[in-house]
Amino acid sequence: QVQLVESGGGLVQAGGSLRLSCAASGVIVSIFAMGWYRQAPGKQRELVATISSGGRTNYAESVKGRFTISRENAKNTVYLQMNSLKPEDTAVYSCNHAVPGTFKLAGRDYWGQGTQVTVSS
Repeated sequence: QVQLVESGGGLVQAGGSLRLSCAASGVIVSIFAMGWYRQAPGKQRELVATISSGGRTNYAESVKGRFTISRENAKNTVYLQMNSLKPEDTAVYSCNHAVPGTFKLAGRDYWGQGTQVTVSS
């Protein structure tokens, strides 16, 4: 069964950097298009970065040039390097298939616990 464990979040000052990790089990991330999502309080979840099985990356306009998604196949892990962080980047970050709802667990859409990123001004 699929399991995605996100880590690396924390509290950082504006302009700082963090690297998030998403360790996967039960799925092989290299054969899927994977994405990083974020959800701020009171807002809908948004997709901020994707990486295809072939390694092509795409980013939301709000993070383009600041965030970098990557994948380490040997560790079955997806990363999100976040630089020049802004207070508006504050959210819970989660990784998943680039098409929400693809991964299921007990018949429901699977989401990991996510990792909190808080950027202070």
